[in-house]
Amino acid sequence: MTVLLTPRLRLEPLDDCHLDGLHELNRDPVVMRFITGRPDTLDDTRLMIERVKARWTEFGYSWWAFVSRDSGQLLGSGCIQHLNRDPAGPLETGWRLRQDTWGQGYASEAARHMVGWAFATLEPERVCAVCQPENHDSAAVMQRLGMSFTSLGRWYDMDCARYDITAEQWQHSDARARYLAEA
Repeated sequence: MTVLLTPRLRLEPLDDCHLDGLHELNRDPVVMRFITGRPDTLDDTRLMIERVKARWTEFGYSWWAFVSRDSGQLLGSGCIQHLNRDPAGPLETGWRLRQDTWGQGYASEAARHMVGWAFATLEPERVCAVCQPENHDSAAVMQRLGMSFTSLGRWYDMDCARYDITAEQWQHSDARARYLAEA
């Protein structure tokens, strides 16, 4: 399984050792407002880790824990997975972070490395991301990745805005240049 390093984070495949930190993140109703609309129970987080471990085995990619390289604390998590968990769908990136880390660039930093890894390793035609239209902060991260709004649709039982970046667009993006400089 793949570990990614950014200037401030170590992205580790989610595993049982991340249960406490991930549950702390997932049980925050403000963090989960635009993800599931409700805080997770401990059992929800356990089931998430089990699903993620199975996807790492099946696909070779899934969700990472964002671990601070300085403190060793879990600051967030993010993924490369198939949109709507449908293997026929395009690759998607996504993220969630602890509230106390918001506005510090961690989402953009981690997303650059997840998307850069996906294009370099999996060679997809495109990578997408979705968020509820009211989630302006996530949409801003998508735009910083070089993604463009493509459509409104229904994914994960929610109305969402979809943003995409093609492999060709990634090759010429500022996000890729920054990713390469950080790698």
